[in-house]
Parts: sequence; C-alpha cells; structure tokens
Amino acid sequence: MSARDIALDLLDAVLVRKRLLDEAFDAAPRLKQLTERDRGFARLLAATVLRRLGQIDDLLGRCMEKPIPLKAGRARDVLRLGAAQLLFLGTPPHAAISTAVDLLKGTELAGFSGLVNAVLRRLDREGRDWVAAQDAGRLNTPGWMWRAWVAAYGEATAAAIAEAHLHEAPIDITTAGDGAAWAERLEAEMLPTGSLRRASGDIVALPGFAEGAWWVQDMAAAIPVRLLGEVGGRRVADLCAAPGGKTLQLAAAGAHVTAVDRSAKRLERVSENLARMGLAAAIVDAEVTAWTPEAPFDAVLLDAPCSATGTLRRHPDGLRLKQPADVAKLSALQGRLLEAAAAMVAPGGVLVYCVCSLEPAEGIERVASLPAGFRRRPIRADEVGGLAELLTPEGDLRTLPCHLAERGGMDGFFAVRLERV
Repeated sequence: MSARDIALDLLDAVLVRKRLLDEAFDAAPRLKQLTERDRGFARLLAATVLRRLGQIDDLLGRCMEKPIPLKAGRARDVLRLGAAQLLFLGTPPHAAISTAVDLLKGTELAGFSGLVNAVLRRLDREGRDWVAAQDAGRLNTPGWMWRAWVAAYGEATAAAIAEAHLHEAPIDITTAGDGAAWAERLEAEMLPTGSLRRASGDIVALPGFAEGAWWVQDMAAAIPVRLLGEVGGRRVADLCAAPGGKTLQLAAAGAHVTAVDRSAKRLERVSENLARMGLAAAIVDAEVTAWTPEAPFDAVLLDAPCSATGTLRRHPDGLRLKQPADVAKLSALQGRLLEAAAAMVAPGGVLVYCVCSLEPAEGIERVASLPAGFRRRPIRADEVGGLAELLTPEGDLRTLPCHLAERGGMDGFFAVRLERV
C-alpha cells in the first residue's frame, strides 16, 4: 500500500464514478494505513492530475500511436500519475518511473508495464519542452466553461481565470478578534478585506486553532457577511448555512443567528465549529423553501447551492465533474430559494444573495429581476478594502480567481445586496 495506490483509487472515484474528490478522500477505506504525510501526498497527486488533466492527456497522446483501451483505464491513470510527478511535482525521474511500473506489477494490467516505462522515459526526455509550449490554461479548461467565461468576461480575462486555476490556493483565515495581532502570531499577510493569508501549514497545529480564535475561509467567501453591515444584536438568518463559515462570522459579530440547511450531517459540522469557537447559533434542519420562521429577520444571507466554478483552485475535480446542465438546474433552484429568502426579510431589512460561481446565469442574470418589494443597495469600494475592481457597474460583488493574482488570487464569488422597501 502506498500513497500512489490511494491516488489511483481517487482518480477512479472522480473520473469514472463521478464522486467529489474530498468525499472520495474522506471515504477511502485504506487511507488510515498511510502516515499523515503520505495521505497529503496521495491527495496532492490526485489533485494535480485533475488540475492538469488536459495538458497531461495532450502529452501522452504525443507518445502513443493509439490510446490505451477504456477497459485498461487504470493503466492510463498510472501514466497520468507518472506524468504529473515528472513534469509538475518535481519528483526525481527514476522514482516517478519506477513507482509507476510497480503499480502494475502483479495485476491484470502488468502487460502494460513496458508501455508505461517507455512513455514516461520519453516524457522525461522531451516533455518539459512540450509543456513550455502548451497553452496550459486553455488545455485544462473544459470547452463549455471556456466559452462561457469568454462570453462573460472576454478572452483575456478568461485566460487569466484559467491560469489562476493551475495553482494551489493559499490558506485564508478569518479571525474572531484582533486580525492584526493574529497576523503577527500566524506569520500571515493581512489582506485589504481583513482576511489573513498564509502560503501553507498544518492548520490544526497553528496557534489559536484549538482555542477557536480563527477559522479557515477564503477571502472572497468572507465578504458577503460584511455586506450586511453592523449585525450586533440583530436577528440574522444564514440560509444554506453549511459548512458554517458565514455562521461563525455572524455569531462572532454578535448577531442572533439562525443557521438553516437541509443536510443534518453537514449541520453537525456547523455545530462542531461553533462549539470549538465558543459561539452559539440556532440550528435548523430544514428545506429553506419549505421553512417559515416565527418572525421576519432583520437581515438574511442566502449562500445558494451553485455550480461552484469559482472554487476550482481548491476543488480541481470540479473541472472534470461539472456540466452545463448543472448550471441550468441550479439556477432554477436558486430562483426558488431567493423567493423564499425574500419572504423572511422584515421591512427595511437587508438580503444578501451570493454564489461561489463564475456563471452569469447563477449571478447577475439570476437577479436581473429583483424580488418584489426590494431594491438594490450598491456595494461601495470601501466595504471591500478599496478593491474597486471587485465591483460591477451595478454595484454588485464580482470576484474572480485572477483578482489579486500576484498575492495568491481568490475564489470567484457573486453577491448582490438588496433592501426591503
């Protein structure tokens, strides 16, 4: 048993059985046999193949006259793992090649050992020059996503988005207290929006984690709660709340929070995080569209289920799993959720709708017609750390993975702030 065996299983889970990478990783039955370091390496291997799959398959195609048969898919994945190590992870060639061949020994695919050895040796000789000449962003982006992004943002920005997806996302942190003090303790950078950023590290071993002083949350994901304004002492609903980062923000700011989600299992994680932070919120296991609160809320946050194409830096499996039909289906659901959320807002109250999607159908097009009785309250640049490039002409939030690229980028988010008249 090795990290590479687990990585092969993860690729099969995502590419063949269409499971989410994190879900497959958490459920891998043989994972406990590995050390913490090897578990991390297994996930890195699988994630790198998924992130660079278009490039890798293009390179393999140059080395073979005909593709490996579909029934020998595991041999193809062995080649992908070997190529990822050789060309993108800096593994010594002898180790990348020999371990790839070893993965086939004693299996029904042992007959492919010679081919795997020959292809990887050729990639070691010529592959780096080929990689330098590839259009990496375009090759690794599914055609439907590329066309949608070009139509929405233009080809140059679409290329910048695709380039951002080639890189692992940094660790962003939201603090419950003094951000500047924690930036020093955590050796982190303070970002303009108030989040902290570290390049890497063992999260649970960092100062303050066990005590509940902070939690991990992408800088873009932390913005929507701040758009609600001062929430101390106010009744606020966090709809579709799991896994709970926004619930934590609201509770830490002194709001009386009601966190609603349809998944009891995911709400358990919300409760665990609240307990670790020493915070409190009312937890409701319910379908948002079928739930009616006892009284309207002063503010409602709806972080709606979406295609999550804004989080592909962190979840490269989405590049291989998402389909155009997902966007259409989810857009219809978002419409129903937005209508239900609007009905929960008290007169004069605020509603923030957000999605971690790059697709206009889930963002700007979703709110082209506002709920009855609501008007847009434009977001100001000073509310997003002075980063005016994060705002649309209408005054909505539109972050892209290529924003702040020189500092590590951010997730793609859309958010609109509405006020009940």
